[in-house]
Amino acid sequence: MSSVVAETHHAHEVHSHELPWPQQLRANRIGLWLFMFSEVFLFAALLVARFVLWNDPETGAITRPELSQELGLLTTVVLLLSSFFMNRAETAMEVGDRKRFLNGLLTTAILGTLFFIGVVFMEWNIFGLSGTLFGIELFGHLKPSDGVISGIFFAMTGMHAIHVLSGIIFILIVWNNGRKGHYSPEKHWGVEACAIYWHYVDVVWVFYYPALYLIGTAVHSM
Repeated sequence: MSSVVAETHHAHEVHSHELPWPQQLRANRIGLWLFMFSEVFLFAALLVARFVLWNDPETGAITRPELSQELGLLTTVVLLLSSFFMNRAETAMEVGDRKRFLNGLLTTAILGTLFFIGVVFMEWNIFGLSGTLFGIELFGHLKPSDGVISGIFFAMTGMHAIHVLSGIIFILIVWNNGRKGHYSPEKHWGVEACAIYWHYVDVVWVFYYPALYLIGTAVHSM
């Protein structure tokens, strides 16, 4: 009998130590933003390396690799469109529209996957393919061994691709939890965290896209 009372008392103490939901939510948000702030240094370092190392040794002019402008623009539009559907999904959960929430998340995951395929399988051209479609060069020609330009290119796109892939997995986990009814308009931190992370990944690409595809004179390799 005394052991039962002790266990009950211990359970009550554990429960009483839990933070009220508003405080827990605030702590969760602070933790997530601190994590993403730390990631800024990683992405910024690669961006700085791009501008420091990609230049003509003779003239000092800024250079960039020869990449498919059409494919770069297409993948960027797809990723930005995914942010629209992510915001749509989060807004739907806030008003209790579960169907629109699930559809928005699934659409975001599909668009994120298309972006990942466009960068990793087509721009990286890991299978050594070639070809065009409607005048768009579908597969890149850079290799990791092609010099400084390709090295920075693969580092920047690779690091971003890892975050896109982890974001897709995160979205699918949240989608599955939402399908099981784990979220409500009052409590949906998982949805909010997923949306913030995905928008963050998109914002990084907003800086990476012009740095990789638009700024500087195109050169084959260095």
